[in-house]
Amino acid sequence: LDADVLTMTVERALRVHDLQSEVAKLQALVPDGALDGLVTRDPRMLAVSRMIEKVGPSNATVALLGESGTGKEVLAVGLHKASRRSGRFVAINCSAIPENLLESELFGYEKGAFTGAHRTTMGRIETANGGTLFLDEIGDLPSPLQAKLLRFLQERKIDRLGGRQEIAVDVRIVCATHQKLQDLITAGRFREDLYYRIAEVLVDIPPLRE
Repeated sequence: LDADVLTMTVERALRVHDLQSEVAKLQALVPDGALDGLVTRDPRMLAVSRMIEKVGPSNATVALLGESGTGKEVLAVGLHKASRRSGRFVAINCSAIPENLLESELFGYEKGAFTGAHRTTMGRIETANGGTLFLDEIGDLPSPLQAKLLRFLQERKIDRLGGRQEIAVDVRIVCATHQKLQDLITAGRFREDLYYRIAEVLVDIPPLRE
């Protein structure tokens, strides 16, 4: 047994143990990263990440604008994590659900509100109470629902289909679309007053090819 090697080995082990303890203490002080799911070294995406972390703790409504595949839902989840809201993250794709079903999906319905409504069901907005509601492809939201969503954003209360009682809901709204909302407004397909409600903070996400 070489005493010098043993001494060096023990000293190294003690040093590594001290470093591991220090790292564990530092990790306990730092919350989980809001954007752990994002891998990038692109300066524009890093700027987007910093913006997400900055506005996350606020209650501002955020619109994420970018092409398909640019990570809009990853950023939306990051906003929710950074907000430290206690409720759930709930997502709905406004273009994937038929118009006649989308209203009940968003706002819920009371028992007997329509044929097949055998029980009272909460909508996505109510399910996200205390948390974040992610409205993907908001540009495809039908005009009647745009008006109803605007009323909710103004009053922070919903009416279930077939219901007569207003329900207060505390939810943070995050929207996303690959379309140019200003062009939709010009074409009369998107309400300008709703645009200003959902776009308190605009985040432009660069396309993957850039």
